[in-house]
Amino acid sequence: MALKREPHVLVVGGSDSSGGAGIARDIETISSIGVRTCLAVTALTVQTHEAVTAIHPCQPGLVADQMRAALQANKVAAIKIGMLATAEIIVAVATVLRENPQVPAVLDSVLASTSGRALLATGAIAVMKRDLMPLCRVVIPNLIELALLVGSEPAVDEDGAVRQGRELLATGAQALLIKGGHATGPRSTDILLRSDQQPIHFDTPRLAASMRGTGCMLASAIAAHLANARSLEDSVRKGKLFVFEKLQEIASI
Repeated sequence: MALKREPHVLVVGGSDSSGGAGIARDIETISSIGVRTCLAVTALTVQTHEAVTAIHPCQPGLVADQMRAALQANKVAAIKIGMLATAEIIVAVATVLRENPQVPAVLDSVLASTSGRALLATGAIAVMKRDLMPLCRVVIPNLIELALLVGSEPAVDEDGAVRQGRELLATGAQALLIKGGHATGPRSTDILLRSDQQPIHFDTPRLAASMRGTGCMLASAIAAHLANARSLEDSVRKGKLFVFEKLQEIASI
């Protein structure tokens, strides 16, 4: 089948019944860039655009089996990882990544919903840092998630964010993209950090418009461009522009 030879992004994450985030947003984003998707569902959630009312994690073995089946069925050229829910699911996903080290993985470090509901079990952050982050091509935290990952208060300026990022890199992460959406000022700046290189800044005007699922969108766009064999820096640049243009569309309505 010709379909099997086309590049796919394997989306590993949770459902969102509202369609505003999670795998629905991932599929929408990756498809709009012209790349196919396949799936491994980690959790079923019940949510509206305002609140998450229930979370039902999948069995870790089922998540791993879905991933292996997707990898067997398709030419998976990148993996996008979102909501993981439990430490056991993190371990299962990490096991499959170790079996497929040639496939770049993008980790959107989803720790809580926009409304504030925790999407990762207490104690699982340490497992994510130890078992999963070192296997991923890039980890994408916002300023609040970055602070939680290093056990600190959110950074109040760029220097503080870079210091926290360097601290997280020291635990084994290959690269970080620190999102600036929670910062203030007229520009929205994301910072790509790698241990052996100077920080690279990706800068757009800060728009008044907002929407749910922009974190899913950014990570998915980056994964889609990696699947098309672009470099990490180029994939981040194109992913940032993709999200900016979507927000521009909302702002103009």
